[in-house]
Amino acid sequence: MAEIVNLRRVKKALRREAEAEQAAANRVRFGAPKPVRAAAEAERKALARAVDQAKLSD
Repeated sequence: MAEIVNLRRVKKALRREAEAEQAAANRVRFGAPKPVRAAAEAERKALARAVDQAKLSD
């Protein structure tokens, strides 16, 4: 036979897990100091520019 499960507890556990993932993403996104975020953004733009320049024309 299957194990009896309390659906309320399962839903709460899933919600907590999703919230924890969101919190981790927010810590990465917003937890860095402004100079670090600015440097990462500049690096991302430079990489995007390099990729765009290396593309063959359509």
